[in-house]
Amino acid sequence: MYTPATFREERLDVLHGLIDAHPLGALVRQSADGLCADHLPFEIAAPTADAPFGILRAHVARANPLWRAAGADCMVIFQGPHAYITPAWYAEKQRSGKEVPTFNYAVVHAHGPLRAIDDAAWLLGLVERLTARHEAEQAAPWRVSDAPAGYIEKLLKAIVGIEIPLTRLTGKWKLGQNRTQKDQATMARELTAGTQPGAAQALGALIAANVTPAS
Repeated sequence: MYTPATFREERLDVLHGLIDAHPLGALVRQSADGLCADHLPFEIAAPTADAPFGILRAHVARANPLWRAAGADCMVIFQGPHAYITPAWYAEKQRSGKEVPTFNYAVVHAHGPLRAIDDAAWLLGLVERLTARHEAEQAAPWRVSDAPAGYIEKLLKAIVGIEIPLTRLTGKWKLGQNRTQKDQATMARELTAGTQPGAAQALGALIAANVTPAS
């Protein structure tokens, strides 16, 4: 990914924060038929000795050939907030008209080798954690134990865990850092108050929290 220094994000807690907030990742790998992508909800775990940037964990259907590619290098893309930026928000537009539109966004690319984990206890723990995390905002959170034990046991046999110890983590926060502080503040205000989808409002908040002097 082309990442100019102005847009580079390297803080591990910030990168993990985006993954946690936007857990549906696109796992890209080379298959016999060419590049292949699977879209999976992941959890991100803390770094270890062999995974200096953390560990991604998820599960797939046993029928999915992905888990049989164990050992293959892969990349998982996590898309954060994003939005179209109109040149009307730039001060130079009013002076000379010499401005054009762009798109701002935050994204993380996570790299590492694929591992397959076919272990019922490991899978149950993962499913319970993912469920607790995504059910947390429900008025009456559903728990894995709400379903019959035999039913869960049967379903666990139909899935396989995957784990990716991360060897590289690249973040790109394209938030208008190359613009003046005034332009950045205007973008943040217009995105937050505007009529674009929710992702635009989230981007506005992210820009507001990261306004920096233009380099």
